[in-house]
Amino acid sequence: MKMWSGRFRQPLDPQFERWQRSFDFDRRLLSYELAASGAHARALKNAGVLSADELINILEGLQRIGETAAASKGFIEDDEAEDVHHFVEKQMVTRIGDLGYKLHSGRSRNEQIATDLRLYVRAAIDELRRELAEVCGVFADRAEQAGNAAMPAYTHLQYAEPALAAHWLLAYVEMFLRDADRLADCRKRLNVCPLGSGAVAGATLPLDRAFMADELEFAGPTANSIDATSDRDFVLEFVNALSMLGLHLSRWAEEMIIFSSQEFGFVKLPETYSTGSSAMPQKKNPDLLELVRGKTGRVIGSSTALVIALKGLPLAYNKDLQETQEPLFDAADTALGLLPLVAGWMKAVEFDHERMNESAQSGFMNAWAAATYLVKRGVPSRLAHEQIGKAVRLCVEKQCELQDLTLEELRTVNPAFDESFYDCLKLASVLAIHDVVGGTAPARVRQGIGAARKRIETLREEVNFHAHA
Repeated sequence: MKMWSGRFRQPLDPQFERWQRSFDFDRRLLSYELAASGAHARALKNAGVLSADELINILEGLQRIGETAAASKGFIEDDEAEDVHHFVEKQMVTRIGDLGYKLHSGRSRNEQIATDLRLYVRAAIDELRRELAEVCGVFADRAEQAGNAAMPAYTHLQYAEPALAAHWLLAYVEMFLRDADRLADCRKRLNVCPLGSGAVAGATLPLDRAFMADELEFAGPTANSIDATSDRDFVLEFVNALSMLGLHLSRWAEEMIIFSSQEFGFVKLPETYSTGSSAMPQKKNPDLLELVRGKTGRVIGSSTALVIALKGLPLAYNKDLQETQEPLFDAADTALGLLPLVAGWMKAVEFDHERMNESAQSGFMNAWAAATYLVKRGVPSRLAHEQIGKAVRLCVEKQCELQDLTLEELRTVNPAFDESFYDCLKLASVLAIHDVVGGTAPARVRQGIGAARKRIETLREEVNFHAHA
């Protein structure tokens, strides 16, 4: 029996009926539907709609549905169920008879799907933040293992200054920790319970909404029933956060692809995450990295699809909202699939620190340190910049580095140069000069690793708290 068919005389067109069903994709919400139905049933008992025995029978029926679904994948194959709500009702009636229909007292599918999706997104956020903690931990480990090895840092993809490889890796930790924070912020906003909102104007029975919210570990009930049944801001906000995460993963992948090329040679691709060419026997291709970069487009596409689906909807529930589910599920699945693979890749990758260190000592990357040398001798910064630029131009003509210029040649640019200048150009000195919080001086980077580990541990504690709440 349909959940709505009493008013209709004619059956649905068979092709339309198959086409408009959502059970093929919303069945993944079954566990959340069962949990929300249990909370609703208890509220019905408290409101005097169900007897104690009826409540027991309903809760046992819901439990058996969950157990059967866990034991048999084929159980949730149903060609008649319109959606996950209809499926549960059908199964309840099969198990406990007409009492199964009583479970729907005082509620609407509009509030049910709004609740199920909030529960789903909340769980996905917790899992994603757990995976992000692992990814950040691996990056911090590799940063610590890099020690004082240096590499070129780039602006405009041109040599800029030397930096510790550990400092470079910690930059990604910062990105991913921001992603974890954005997800936590999204979780905070979505963690309210639509149950009791009815179809649009609120439940028609005296249901204790605060009780139902507490049963499902929400912070409280939603404040407005019209908004509660039509709101998908939390879905869009979640997928937007995943788009940002994907963007960061894609930037990481692009950089690793570049650095693994023969032109750079900083990264040795792990064979366990690479493939070869069917035509060229010598090839080792960065498949994982390229797929990370490509799949980011899927997540961003899901975000765009959500914006378009929502942008013109009047209040409150409209069937268009069914189209927000598949982009949500696809984006979450994509992100959850990426993070463990990124962690595995980072554990397996080899960095050629010797080559990176060598590259960090060429290409005039000590030029700013050279200008600072003059500034410390009282030369105005803009003039120091100009004079070192002239020294670089002289080096280009002679095809040498700044440290290869003679003192006489340097003094044609500025008489303030003396023998101490050559020490300030050495790699260790150039790194040490960046001795500010967040800088690449070795002592500061060690502080950065320690601070990052504390934040990662805090993230793990937060995730574990939600897991055991």
